[in-house]
Amino acid sequence: MADLPTPGDARRVAGMFGRVAGSYDLLNHLLSAGCDIAWRRAMVRALAAPGLPAGPVLDLAAGTLDVSIMLAGQCDRQVMAVDPCLPMLVRGKTKIPPHLGRRIHPVLGDGLALPLPDASVAGATIAFGIRNIRPRGDAFRELARVLRPGGRLMVLEFGTGKRRLWGGCYNFYLRRVLPKIGKLISGDDEAYLYLAETIREFPDEAALAEQMHQAGFAEVSYRAMTGGIVFVHAGVKAAAD
Repeated sequence: MADLPTPGDARRVAGMFGRVAGSYDLLNHLLSAGCDIAWRRAMVRALAAPGLPAGPVLDLAAGTLDVSIMLAGQCDRQVMAVDPCLPMLVRGKTKIPPHLGRRIHPVLGDGLALPLPDASVAGATIAFGIRNIRPRGDAFRELARVLRPGGRLMVLEFGTGKRRLWGGCYNFYLRRVLPKIGKLISGDDEAYLYLAETIREFPDEAALAEQMHQAGFAEVSYRAMTGGIVFVHAGVKAAAD
């Protein structure tokens, strides 16, 4: 196996994704058969449900800003789009519709040290990014820090490759198909070998929910989409005692 970066090696992970920024959106749609768009929309709708406090929202691991653009349109709020990879944010800025340009604020930042004050955002999303931040508990605590009491966190992530899913087809796809297509389109297979490896090592949905709870989130829940290929987790920033 290639010498892949670890999720905790933030600089190397950011550099790896920077190399594939130009083909990232195309590969997301191709490798998921277009399901990634529906997955993101479902997460955004859940965040925008009634009961969200007033204020801006955070899109962590914003990448090329797909979720940020959805949030700005759906929630009619200011969106802080934070990602550690500058080429991804630069690519994303070219996609922002003119009428949403003043609502979306791309910011280079680390998920373990968010460039935001305490209790400054009403809600937060992280789509396919929590795998890349370690220690994961520290990332959840940092998200809890910047959320206002009653603020909502939505986490969209792949299900673990350890699950028995569709007779092993999922793991075959992760190991054999995904890296080859990634290399064919992007010319660089490291990001997609890394993706497959981190999915296989990821905790299951119940364990991830427990990590959120331990970091200070209440009302933690999750639901499967597309047969458990992805899960959406939700949590609410608990009020101070």
